[in-house]
Amino acid sequence: MPFRDLREFIARLEGEKEAVQIKEEVDWDLEAGAIVRLAHEKGLPAPFFQRVKGYPEGYRMFGAPLATHKRVAIAMDMDADASLRQMIQEYGRRERQPIKPVFVKNGPCKENIYVGEEVDLLKFPVPLLHEGDGGRYIGTFHLTIVKDPDREWVNWSMQRHMVHTRNTMGILAEPLTHLGGLLRKYEERNKPMEVAIAIGTEPVSAFCSASPIPYGVSEVDIAGGIRGEPVELVRCETVDLAVPATSEIVIEGEFRPHERMLEGPFGEYTGYMAGDRAPRPVITAKAITHRNNPILTVTCEGMPLTEGQLIGSIGKTSELIDALKARGLPVTDVCVYAETSPMLAVVAVKVPFANVASEIAHVVWGVRAGAHIAYIIVVEDDVDPYNMSEVLHALVTKCHPSRGIFKWEQTIGYKLFPFLNEHERKYAMGAKAYFDCTWPVDWDPAAVPKKSSFKTIYPAQIQEKALAKWRKYGYAV
Repeated sequence: MPFRDLREFIARLEGEKEAVQIKEEVDWDLEAGAIVRLAHEKGLPAPFFQRVKGYPEGYRMFGAPLATHKRVAIAMDMDADASLRQMIQEYGRRERQPIKPVFVKNGPCKENIYVGEEVDLLKFPVPLLHEGDGGRYIGTFHLTIVKDPDREWVNWSMQRHMVHTRNTMGILAEPLTHLGGLLRKYEERNKPMEVAIAIGTEPVSAFCSASPIPYGVSEVDIAGGIRGEPVELVRCETVDLAVPATSEIVIEGEFRPHERMLEGPFGEYTGYMAGDRAPRPVITAKAITHRNNPILTVTCEGMPLTEGQLIGSIGKTSELIDALKARGLPVTDVCVYAETSPMLAVVAVKVPFANVASEIAHVVWGVRAGAHIAYIIVVEDDVDPYNMSEVLHALVTKCHPSRGIFKWEQTIGYKLFPFLNEHERKYAMGAKAYFDCTWPVDWDPAAVPKKSSFKTIYPAQIQEKALAKWRKYGYAV
């Protein structure tokens, strides 16, 4: 059964030893961030902070909610030991069966309501996560909810939120994101854009808010499909939006047209301090509602593995498989590695014609899921994209250092890419590359080197004899 709220999810994680309560007092000023960062880098349990310096008892913080494959599998109500391939396949299957949300009259997120002058964002133990961050970030694992002014499409996304004052916060809303595009629509009409931020939702809603779901598709419907049950929504107090009823904390507000304040930098999912300090959109909070004993969910982005990287890996892989197959390409498998932040896609294909790698690259870079993929490795179907050893071997043995590497220059750049220079970041200029690790189709078959592996160098009957003997000695081969 899907989790009703964050608290049920935490209880399950504790039972699986994937979460641990930290009862000693921790400081919101870097200490909590350092503990969460270590959990990300070492694959430690999700830290559940019970006491935060300067805050009353009951104001808690939960870090790294989906920072391991096991936690993602549990969130999806799958076997905790499900493989990444199994999770991607199941995500794709469920995504194609969306379930509309249901509306309820009330919910736990309404247990405490503050409006107007009562609003104080620092009522919660908002952390300073990395040394050098531009401020304290209240939004790192949450839903940012807005509505298209031209239709009933409601968009969920996960964009970082930095606290400016008791009732204002900055946001990174890049033009290429759905949120950035919707904000532009409102500002062109000189109208405010209403927004709701839901923090501490059940895990699938947060997962879907960070997934590369196509434009015009409501993430709440996909979340229902992934959960196998509709998400329960409740209407906000001061804006015409709805939020998951079991959210821990809800912030209601608006973007005022063309209002900007300095935001950033921030330790980002690329593993670097990125997104320089610059004027960025501002949210003015009009109301806050929260549960009793609220839990602030936190991720400390940086070096792998983090939520952004894992969610990106699963969501992007699923979307790219669909896009490539829709084009009729004989792709056998795809993997976007979380460890690459996730900026690298590996595509395996039965080579049907010359330069198929070029066609694959253009499809990948032509869909939203591939917009932030900087590198593509195209391999033949005898290589498992999920096996990095096989992928690296194909890269160094089949990709010609001159003829096999293709650069696509003059592309749109993403300001968080660490390899861009200052000029490129300022004007959103970039470049991408793909590596063709397939044998040229015009080679004489006799000239193609024969792979020296167990599966390719021995007759089938010899393979069976070797496998049988290993199994006889108790080895699972």
